[in-house]
Amino acid sequence: MRTLLLLASLSSLAFSANVTLSVWVPDGVTPSQEKLAASVAGVKAEILSVQGPQDDLILLLITDLTGEQALVDTARAAILERINTLEPNQLVGLMRSQDGLKVHADPSADRAVLATAIKAVPVEGKAALLNTIETATKLGDSVGKSGVRIAVLYITDSDVANYREDYTNPVVNSSDNRDLSRRFSDSLIKERISRLVRSVRATETPVFVVHLNYRTDSLNDAYQSGLIELASATGGQAWFSRSRGEIPGLIQSAFSRIQNLYSVKITLPAAAPRESDIALSSGSGEALQYRSRYVVAHP
Repeated sequence: MRTLLLLASLSSLAFSANVTLSVWVPDGVTPSQEKLAASVAGVKAEILSVQGPQDDLILLLITDLTGEQALVDTARAAILERINTLEPNQLVGLMRSQDGLKVHADPSADRAVLATAIKAVPVEGKAALLNTIETATKLGDSVGKSGVRIAVLYITDSDVANYREDYTNPVVNSSDNRDLSRRFSDSLIKERISRLVRSVRATETPVFVVHLNYRTDSLNDAYQSGLIELASATGGQAWFSRSRGEIPGLIQSAFSRIQNLYSVKITLPAAAPRESDIALSSGSGEALQYRSRYVVAHP
């Protein structure tokens, strides 16, 4: 069994009464355990640890690529260039989303091994980002329990019409002008996104998405808006390329965002409601960027 999957299996057996927040700070600001203050549902929470850009990082790079080879080649070149600039304590693992998450390279600092794996990832099959994001966030949480900063980055060219599931919501009764499926053709994909958002709120790993091929039809518009909502629900971010020339810059933005991630671990008050608002302040007035809504668990 691959190392990643073994870590996930072992870590899922343990419970810890804390939450790890993904946080970004303004330039020139260095948050510390002594200065930060946190509360969960209005109840003061203890700051247990703070990790920043100088600390260990594991990036789970997940491909979801099925389409235009030229776009994929541009993305591969940009990724290979970017990973060569990472620090030795910034590890990258490679996975592929088609037919369930498959590990192509365990997290390591060996850039040559990773480059070989990235070049070998096939561009074929059905889109699968929506089918794997829950597993990816749970896997990230399991790996993150070892005390490292953790993030997931999807590189995708997914078209909502290329999923195994049919999200097109075909017209049920073509002769009935009042058939609601005529008016709400994107309802199936919106329902799926809503369910996934509720699920990922119970996880802590931020998910970032670089989409290589922005589409303008109404169904893909709903799908792409859903990807933004999903990434935001995890504390991450999504970017969409409207041309081949934009791809390197978007990948650069994603890697920079991930590298600048702070991980702040806080305690969970015993009386915290299942879905809680979390507040974090720098102690000196600077605005912090972080995800404020979590589904929390208790023993």
